[in-house]
Parts: sequence; C-alpha cells; structure tokens
Amino acid sequence: MTDGTVQCVTQTPSTLGAAREEFLALVDSVRPELHRYCARLTGSVIEGEDIVQETLAKAFYALSLSADIPPLRPWLFRIAHNAAIDFLKSHGRKYTEPSAEIEDLAGFDDKPDPAVVRAALARFLSLPTTQRSAVILKDVLGHSLEEAAETMGTTVMAVKATLVRGRRRLLELHREQVETNVTTLADLDRYARLFNARDWDGVRGLVSDDCRLDLVSKSQRRGKQVGMYFGRYEKEDVTLRVVRLEGQLAFAAYVAGASKPAYFILLEFEAGRVKSIRDFRYVPYIAAEAEFEVVTG
Repeated sequence: MTDGTVQCVTQTPSTLGAAREEFLALVDSVRPELHRYCARLTGSVIEGEDIVQETLAKAFYALSLSADIPPLRPWLFRIAHNAAIDFLKSHGRKYTEPSAEIEDLAGFDDKPDPAVVRAALARFLSLPTTQRSAVILKDVLGHSLEEAAETMGTTVMAVKATLVRGRRRLLELHREQVETNVTTLADLDRYARLFNARDWDGVRGLVSDDCRLDLVSKSQRRGKQVGMYFGRYEKEDVTLRVVRLEGQLAFAAYVAGASKPAYFILLEFEAGRVKSIRDFRYVPYIAAEAEFEVVTG
C-alpha cells in the first residue's frame, strides 16, 4: 500500500493469523496517534489502549468483508472516535452533538493553543466530550479543521465553535482528580522485592493457580501457562518500581541504565496472591503519555 488506501484480500482460516500480523504492521505508524486521541478522550492511557484494541479489531473485521476501504488514517480515526463515544456513553458520560454559536466563532484562533498541549491528561475529563474531542484533534494531534470535522462527523464551523469553548474551559481547570486504589502497597512491595532480587521461585509462589495474564496486544494466558511468562524476565535486566498511575498503584518497568520507565504493569491481588497481570511491554508508547509518580515506602 502506497496511497493510504487499504485493499481487501479474502482470507481463509489458515491465513487469518498472517493477515492479522500484516494488518497490525500496516497500522503501526498510526497506532500511537490513535492512542493519544483515545487516552485523552477517556482520560486514561489504559482505557485509551482498550479502545485502540477495539478499533483495530473492528477495522480488521471490516477489511475482511469489504473490497473498498477509505484511506487508512481518517478511517481508523473515525472508528476510534465512534468506539470512544460508545465507551463514554456506556459509562454514563453524556454526548452532545457539536454546534456553532456566533459568539464562539468570533473568538476562534486557528493556531494550536500551547497551554492545551501541556494540559494534564486527566484535565480533559472535565470537558464535555465534544469539546474534548475537538481540542485533542486540533491542538494535541495537529489535525486540520477538515480532518477533525470528518472524524467527529460534523461541520468545520461546529468544530471551530466547540474548539473555542473547549480551550476556554480547559484553561480554567486547576484540580486533579484522585481515584481510589484497589491493590495495596504492601502487596506490590512484596512482589517487587522478589522480582528485583531475581527470586523467580518466590515470584511464582505469589501467583494464584488461576491467574490471568494479558500481554497487551500480544497474547493472553491463564493458570499454569502464566509461569512461563517469567522466563523472559529471567534473561533481562528489568527493575520494577511502584508508581501511582492515573490514581491507582502499578509497576513501572525500567530497563538497565534507563532513567524513565519503558512500560507499565498492572497487578490485581486477592488474599495476598496475584490474580491478574496486565503487562504493557508491547505497547511502549503508553509510557510516553502516562502521568505517574514513584511511590516511596
């Protein structure tokens, strides 16, 4: 593909896996930008990645059925936008169609607002969804007004008005949202001490027999197969540090000599044992978007 248009090829079950890998390679360059949009629209790098996964699944399915798919980037953004809106609606967040008001259009500036670009990811949640979408597309991702209108399914004039309102509201916000922790610090500290000491028998001993493992964007395992997950870490120099990520406790994974985390890992405990692991090593762009702070004992 050289012109940004996807061509459909009928797949048999035997070639479905290869087709999926080819599709993921095709969308690889667009994926981080999709995540930036979805993460800010939902206010979460984790939920944003969930929506990216859903978007790619829907796109891959559509590709298998259609012989004529629109150009890749705007097509994927439209799917992601609709998936994010559905997610927000399902979580009780009201969505109002963009509309243009004369007084708003009078204050429109086509240049991206640098204050919006620097705004904390969680701050976007305080905006109505349409305003959130407009400022992310235009100011954070640098889309044109026409591209934003296509993604949002509205007019350029409505995007302008919504953008003005969103910028104004975003610049008034100064409070951070605090969420409740689920996993305890003591549980994570115990796991991290064993992991960083390379005590793999001790680490495996903390994992419950029916633990669920999600190597995001790669594979999923359950039960005894989870034990094999640590085999790769036995060969790597990775250190875990407990951090507060979007209001919940998590691990930041640091490779040898690095001052910044390469990715994050989420654990859930039940009665002191690990019942689920969600490892984001295969979607490292999340680390560039996430807001976190290292937790000290």
